Amino acid sequence: MNTWTATALNTAPDSENRIHSDELAQEYGFEGGLVPGVTISAYLVHPLVELWGKEWLDKGYANCRITSPLYDEELFEVKTDVIDASRANTTLVRGNGVVSANAEVALTEALPPAPLLRKDKLADRDYEAPQASRMIWERLKSEGCRSFTYSWPDDDPVIYLTDEKRLPTLLQPQMGGYANLSFLLGCSNWILAANAFMNPWVHLQTISQNYRAVSLNSALIAQMEINKIYEKKGHEFIDVFVNLFDQQDEMCVMTINLTAIYKLRGS
Repeated sequence: MNTWTATALNTAPDSENRIHSDELAQEYGFEGGLVPGVTISAYLVHPLVELWGKEWLDKGYANCRITSPLYDEELFEVKTDVIDASRANTTLVRGNGVVSANAEVALTEALPPAPLLRKDKLADRDYEAPQASRMIWERLKSEGCRSFTYSWPDDDPVIYLTDEKRLPTLLQPQMGGYANLSFLLGCSNWILAANAFMNPWVHLQTISQNYRAVSLNSALIAQMEINKIYEKKGHEFIDVFVNLFDQQDEMCVMTINLTAIYKLRGS
């Protein structure tokens, strides 16, 4: 069992999703603003990017589940149990001993057929999303979602550690320059929120498959389709499939299955 230790960074304190702000998060009983689930997921795969390098960026799989909050500037450990040459399990443990998240991470030897770019309507720059509701999600499931474009790196490249030099060399913007998982999974968060406005909402799980590394100065097209809409214990959930494509050659670079609470109990 290998252990990697770092300090958590809230990469989205000014997000429209105010669950990442201290004020609103505390109203819901949290200690403070939540570190984004996509950032926690990047922590979970960090040791395997170090171990497997670009091979993981090209064909890596990750099933990341967030089970309890992680807070800004909180010390944590990621424990890695390497099962064999292409599979590992990781667990993120907070400084107080509470497990915050876990993941199954792997190298996919035989990649499934890559999705093809659909002709989804590309959202205009000034597009304003409707307020999220079951009716809106059902409509989007029936009629289709808007697609959006994202650039790596953008003005905020979602670097998941305060010190960039602690990133794997491949992911350091001044070195390898490849996109990290926090940014790539972030695209699934952004397209979800761009199709239906939510505040607050909570990222719970992603199941992702890489098809190739995303290099510096890449433009991506994100497309989304609704999988499931359901209620459980008073929370309202949304489950979506998101595909990311390189805008230049329209080839798929990643598939993501995202599950989130779009309406918290009592909100």
